[in-house]
Amino acid sequence: MIPRLSDSFDFQAQALTLRAERQRLLAGNIANADTPGYVARDLDFAAALRAATGSAGPAGAALNGLRASLPGGTGAEPQLRWASASQSSLDGNTVDMDRERASIADNGVKYEATLRFLNAQVRTLSDAMKGPNQS
Repeated sequence: MIPRLSDSFDFQAQALTLRAERQRLLAGNIANADTPGYVARDLDFAAALRAATGSAGPAGAALNGLRASLPGGTGAEPQLRWASASQSSLDGNTVDMDRERASIADNGVKYEATLRFLNAQVRTLSDAMKGPNQS
């Protein structure tokens, strides 16, 4: 029973970590919207979560791999991808503000949903540990 609880909490923690990393990447894209030649980056969340929960080890390992692929890091990670330009621009910047805003809103909603799910798990566990005479 305890390993199943631990696995569930670990999964949610990994999902939160990766959602936060994706939010950081998307915010970086918006911050560089006017930088000539900047190529927008995004995180393949499903692939990153599979890597974090599968053979790749804990979320920390997946997150370290993601950070290594960012500017100043060392190496490439398949979960990070370049965003293709929806419209060509003269300065080579591929940031599409509408796409970035929609992605940030979507990711934020999913982050909040994961937090609510985790909170419900903790509340259920807390209620299960209470005795019948406790409220």
